[in-house]
Amino acid sequence: MRYDTIIVGAGPAGLAAGIYAARGTLKVLIMEKAGIGGQIATSWEIENYPGSPPDSTGPGLTERMRQQCEEFGVEFATKTYLRSHQTEAGFIVETDSGSIESQTIIMATGAEPKPIGCKGERELRGMGVSYCATCDANFFKGLKVAVIGGGDTALEEALYLTKFAAEIIIIHRRDELRGAKILQQRIRENEKISLLLDSVVEEIKGNGQVEGIVVKNVKTNELTDVSLDGVFVFAGQKPNSEAFVGLLERDARDYLITDDEMRTNIPGIFAAGDVRRKSLRQVVTATADGAIAAVNVIKYIEEPK
Repeated sequence: MRYDTIIVGAGPAGLAAGIYAARGTLKVLIMEKAGIGGQIATSWEIENYPGSPPDSTGPGLTERMRQQCEEFGVEFATKTYLRSHQTEAGFIVETDSGSIESQTIIMATGAEPKPIGCKGERELRGMGVSYCATCDANFFKGLKVAVIGGGDTALEEALYLTKFAAEIIIIHRRDELRGAKILQQRIRENEKISLLLDSVVEEIKGNGQVEGIVVKNVKTNELTDVSLDGVFVFAGQKPNSEAFVGLLERDARDYLITDDEMRTNIPGIFAAGDVRRKSLRQVVTATADGAIAAVNVIKYIEEPK
């Protein structure tokens, strides 16, 4: 079976691309190796997506996007993208369960936050463990939180959290922060923020909600229990772009490089969402990317070759 476009990834970017492409009367397949929704499916409260109802959740929001896709005729398949080859008619996409033909491809595979890997982190993700202050800071008004990391992102997010949390502890494994000097100065001048250097988090504790952490001093190996309400992890993000090595252009951090129209270095292949190089990774920017990619797919197909 031949499609007009195959969308790789069923997060907000892929789902939005599916809606726009199908509304443009294209024959669309969305491939997803795991569950629908991407990273946002782990967020149980959504407040900053324009127009979302007060009780909106990540799973609920992306489930509605999936329903909209199906209402417009988008097909879904649980498949893992392996590689693709260009042909005179478009592309052959190879998956873990066979090959599919398509005129175009939209890569919307997203990115994943790098975990710190301690006990309790995975179990309490979305229940006090967060990887996005912009997304979740509002849920910690007047509370005590920890920020894990010492680079620019961690320091910027810690400063952002001061608008909401009553107390922020920055925990960093080295004896000094790594972020820009101006950020370090602002951190040290902010009375809401304290530093816990030469330290790593050994465990995140809680019963259905974060209640505290166990911190180890890397020089003395001393363990300390710290009571708090939330943990924000900023150990970096990793784009899901490994499958595109040798095919699509990536930057130094492995994000796919596109232009403003979501076009990659290969005509007919587009990218959208967190997998591409961009300044803000939020649901609203992912859906915008998906819409832009789909509209340009339609233009690409309609252009005389």
